[in-house]
Amino acid sequence: MTDPYNSTGSSLHSTNSRNRLNDQMITTALELPGYRVIRNLGLVRGLVVRSRSVVGNFVGGIQTLFGGNITIYTELCERARSDTYREMFRHAEMMGANGIVAVRYDATELMAGLTEVLCYGTAVIVEPLDA
Repeated sequence: MTDPYNSTGSSLHSTNSRNRLNDQMITTALELPGYRVIRNLGLVRGLVVRSRSVVGNFVGGIQTLFGGNITIYTELCERARSDTYREMFRHAEMMGANGIVAVRYDATELMAGLTEVLCYGTAVIVEPLDA
């Protein structure tokens, strides 16, 4: 499985420019070490609603009989988290952010078999401390 949180080389993310958002400028912390926030752009988020197919639920049910990691659900969760992260990233890019702080995930079961996954944070413009 590829790392869904490292998009180096992706056309969506720029890792070479200090003025563009990239994965290294996204954190769960309230600040980015070595940078100062010069402008708060507000909340950014990514949201997906997922469900597992009848066949997927059947396979997941079989896996629960043997215990351990239920891989079919793990893959579904990882895909949902990755998708919400990318959506949050796009939202921040549209706002002109070059950083996102205080990133969090949340999940809510809307009904049996239907889950909302949310990734959110605060879009900011930062500059290096030595600038």
